[in-house]
Amino acid sequence: MVTMTRILNFSSGPATLPLPVLAEAQRDLLALPGVGMSVLEIGHRSRVFENIIEQTEEDIRSLGSISPDYKVLFLQGGGTLQFSMVPMNLLAPEATADYLVTGHWAKKAVEEAKKVGKVHIAATTQAEEFSRIPRSDEIILTPGAAYVHMTSNNTIYGTQWKQLPDVGDSPLVSDASSDIFSGPIDITRHALIYAGAQKNLGPSGVTIVIIREDLLTRSAASLPSMLSYAVHAQNRSLYNTPPVFAIYLVGLVVKWLSGRGGLDAIARVNERKAAKLYAEIDRSGFYRGTAQKESRSLMNATFRMATEDLDKLFVQEAEAAGLDGLKGHRAVGGIRASIYNAFPEEGIEALVAFMREFERRRG
Repeated sequence: MVTMTRILNFSSGPATLPLPVLAEAQRDLLALPGVGMSVLEIGHRSRVFENIIEQTEEDIRSLGSISPDYKVLFLQGGGTLQFSMVPMNLLAPEATADYLVTGHWAKKAVEEAKKVGKVHIAATTQAEEFSRIPRSDEIILTPGAAYVHMTSNNTIYGTQWKQLPDVGDSPLVSDASSDIFSGPIDITRHALIYAGAQKNLGPSGVTIVIIREDLLTRSAASLPSMLSYAVHAQNRSLYNTPPVFAIYLVGLVVKWLSGRGGLDAIARVNERKAAKLYAEIDRSGFYRGTAQKESRSLMNATFRMATEDLDKLFVQEAEAAGLDGLKGHRAVGGIRASIYNAFPEEGIEALVAFMREFERRRG
């Protein structure tokens, strides 16, 4: 018999999945109960899969309190494709889109939007190396903007919006790829929310898009069908073969979140996990957080030590101790601990213990 040891996965994504979800998927992988086929084999037009995708949407709506005037779409291409789909569908030729630039992925979104139409940077903290979220008085919006785009959590820099920006009557579009459903979210304040599932909601391969129904009229008929929100909404995310297995796993994760008490409950867990880790980062000065305290992310804690050599040694020794994925993004270096919904609290305690021991030996 082979004994399996699971390491602690601090990766920024694809990230840790709940063990009960993995166990259920493993149990049913050869054949779904009462079906006689694996979920990897069922036809996407079959009643079996229609039940799966319909139930997953229903559970997402229940978990996020999403009203009927929003469509829930299951698309492909990750958040990166949404950088293009958002302006292609929502940015008319004569209009301007406002972007709140708070990190690497927000800059990527701007680059793609500029290929489609006119873009205005409504706020940015790049001059401060994206160490914080813009203040409300720093946001200068375009009157009548086609939409205002934000990135709710910035994985590379470890910052997160604590309150939604006031965008007036302009539609708010949020890239929530790294913190969707990590706590309560006011769907009604948004016109469109998109998120790659691979951090908080499932595996890579499926992107969740929550779009207010009235925005679908902006999708021009001249758009390629696969890039049209209206086409995907009309076809209930079944215009082409969807990522069947990824959607199935998202459904299991959403049920797991609901079973744990929903978004209020998971928010309390995430706040507790992050507080333990930030307390250790701040304890002695040996570790230095890179995000300003009022902007710190609950999903990605970023820090560094006095030298790059110490940072590299920390990552090397952590991996040897079974703590994987702590190397900071190549653009900034340092250390990054990604602690999404399914990351266990005991993993935080293990990291804190390792940090104290590393400081004792190397400080």
